[in-house]
Amino acid sequence: MTVAVVLLALHWGASAGTAVLVGVAALTGQLSVGWSNDYLDRERDRISGRRDKPLATGALGVGTVRVAIVAAALVTVAASLCLGVRAGALHLALVAMAWGYNLGLKSTILSWMPYAVCFGGLPAVVSLAVRDDAGPPWLVVAGVLLGTGAHLVNAVPDLEDDRRTGVHGLPHRLGARGSVDLATALLLAGTVVTAVVPADGLDLVAVVALSACAVLLVVGRVAPGRGPFLAAVGIALVNVVSVVVRT
Repeated sequence: MTVAVVLLALHWGASAGTAVLVGVAALTGQLSVGWSNDYLDRERDRISGRRDKPLATGALGVGTVRVAIVAAALVTVAASLCLGVRAGALHLALVAMAWGYNLGLKSTILSWMPYAVCFGGLPAVVSLAVRDDAGPPWLVVAGVLLGTGAHLVNAVPDLEDDRRTGVHGLPHRLGARGSVDLATALLLAGTVVTAVVPADGLDLVAVVALSACAVLLVVGRVAPGRGPFLAAVGIALVNVVSVVVRT
């Protein structure tokens, strides 16, 4: 996602300095969210036997992670505010929404909302930082669709472990099959919006983007573990590249 927002920033005419700030704000914001997620879920991960989580296995100290979270959050605030008041405030609101997922929304039927808001709002942050407007509405719509789909496929590998430890978000209510089916529809819809709307129909770029995303959708449906989520991120990146290439 950091690569995607930097590409968008450069595409919209950002200077090298602004593009770097956009990338730093996005990356450190995501690091603070990811690290805090592991920090808050360390006991759940330990109960579930997650060997891929250093906090759960004891390979990484709790104090070290706390320091890293605070450091990432401070850099996020500084980099965001350097993008301007409106862009910075919006980005910090998105990071706060993502933290809200970690702090409890993940266990509710609204678990999809932080992903939808953050994926949909991030292009607006970039546009406000570079062009002083919120960007094209269709890009926000595409981000909401892609973000919600990404949430669904990201949760599928951990559904049973989550249920045992008290997490009951939207994917847990839909089940694995329902989550994957809905995610496929949302990811495809997001790709159609991004590929077709800007060109008012099909052009060569749209055909290539739709074909690439179709392959990623198929791969995502059959891939084990985090494969579906990585495929969803790949779809989002293809959509950003199609926007850049077209214009």
